[in-house]
Amino acid sequence: MRRFPNDFLWGGATAANQLEGAYNEGGKGLSTADMVKFVPREISCGKNTETVTYEEAIEIMNGKHDNEYYPKRWGIDFYHHYKEDIALMAEMGFRCFRMSINWTRIFPNGEEQEPNEEGLRFYDNVFDECLKYGIEPLVTLSHYETPLQLALKYNGWENRKMIEFFVHYAVTVFKRYRNKVKYWIPFNEINMSLHLPYTGGAIFIEKSQNELETIFQALHHQFIASALVTKKAREINPNFQIGSMLGMSLYYPKTNNPEDILAAQWANRVNYFFLDLLSKGEYPEYAFSYMKKKNIELKMMEEDLSLLRENTVDFNSFSYYYSLCTSAHPENEEGLIAFVPENEVIDEFHPRKVRNENLEVTDWGFQIDPIGLRVAINEVWDRYHKAIIVSENGLGTYDTLTIDKKIHDDYRIKYLKEHIQQMKICIDEGVKVIGYTSWGCIDIVSAGTSERSKRYGYIYVDSDDYGHGSMKRYKKDSFYWYQKVIKTNGEDLG
Repeated sequence: MRRFPNDFLWGGATAANQLEGAYNEGGKGLSTADMVKFVPREISCGKNTETVTYEEAIEIMNGKHDNEYYPKRWGIDFYHHYKEDIALMAEMGFRCFRMSINWTRIFPNGEEQEPNEEGLRFYDNVFDECLKYGIEPLVTLSHYETPLQLALKYNGWENRKMIEFFVHYAVTVFKRYRNKVKYWIPFNEINMSLHLPYTGGAIFIEKSQNELETIFQALHHQFIASALVTKKAREINPNFQIGSMLGMSLYYPKTNNPEDILAAQWANRVNYFFLDLLSKGEYPEYAFSYMKKKNIELKMMEEDLSLLRENTVDFNSFSYYYSLCTSAHPENEEGLIAFVPENEVIDEFHPRKVRNENLEVTDWGFQIDPIGLRVAINEVWDRYHKAIIVSENGLGTYDTLTIDKKIHDDYRIKYLKEHIQQMKICIDEGVKVIGYTSWGCIDIVSAGTSERSKRYGYIYVDSDDYGHGSMKRYKKDSFYWYQKVIKTNGEDLG
């Protein structure tokens, strides 16, 4: 039986906008994430709260909503706690820390020619702290942290000028950290622009005349930006490793009815649409067929397709939390999952999700499916045959801090253990999985709902949904479990 490689990248993952805080320190500008307020679950009904309109953004900037709470502005104050937090990661034995650079710390408004030196120094210090412990940084350039001014002025990635701004930012940090960072990911969950245009693409969709056309145009610009920064990265340091990052949406058919199987095949093609572009450098034909059917006129420059073809990624990475299920006739199904607004387009690229009765669900309705991770890894490996990093995986749920300051999270250990076991089987079968960075290795603000009570970490941060608490860090039971997993290189999962 194969074992995990000796240089396997065990670690954890975070995002600057959910972690750092200090939104108005060090010369940082406002990002799109800084405009998202907290909405209690009993009001939001569990829906994603990342929807901010153009008018609301202007109002927030003018102080009209100062009585509301914007958790991502405060995070868990990693900006001031990074030495303590990285030391805890080192104590667990981390070999890799996936994090993002907040674009607005480097270019506060996105259009500046000269970078903000104080922001650059901050990440110098973070990387130095990681390297002091032998922790390899895995750095995402854009993790839902687009400069707000670019969203307001250009409607984000709808505008091709965003490529120029993004490449300038990327080249700046590539040169600055060329000897400190080896692994880079241009865009986190690049497929999120399809489903959450504001979150993934900094798009105010109400300013668009053709919603689908705007989204696919923005995606095209992100694909070109990814190819260009991949090209620039290799010119700056040929040893750089550039990767894709997908929010894995693995679909099963509801039944063995051929129509359901076809519906699931189409749903899974949405994953391949993104990975084909990043890993193969080409648009799949079904994507052009879809765009033609939807009257989407994609504006391309003459050199775009060759840029994509000549600058593909070195590795593929993806987040995996759950599998999904779909049906050819969802209107006949009971137990539809995931909040779907009435005006959301439901078609091949926007499949309806139905309940899979074979799986348990988390407190947030995510279906728990460890075997699905194995299916996803195998599918991505078989199709692209490039190294894989499972760059996010974890259980978001409620934790209880006991009187003696302990957190007994056996439920999280069980979830992670079962997923790592499936990943290990893939390695045993010859798949080149080179890293595993579980999500939210320290409790951070939720991406989707801006909650703090939805906890993923091995490290508990004493702060509630409204930011009340001491911000003290406490080790959960899972901290010591993961420490043992890394120390034994995945051999002891007990």
